[in-house]
Amino acid sequence: MPYDSLSELPGGVKDNLPKHAQEIYKEAFNSASEQYEKEETAHKVAWSAVKNKYKKNENDNWVEK
Repeated sequence: MPYDSLSELPGGVKDNLPKHAQEIYKEAFNSASEQYEKEETAHKVAWSAVKNKYKKNENDNWVEK
């Protein structure tokens, strides 16, 4: 199930990631969901895409690398 907007993203994504990281997650998830049968795999791909550009800082907030 691809996401049409950022508001549809899972709470763990919406509540923790900055807007740009949410956009990365959404695009990566949507692309991966076309390639893989399991939704779990698409979520893993999406998190991996986010982690390429973002990391958690000492305050446990996601910041751009």
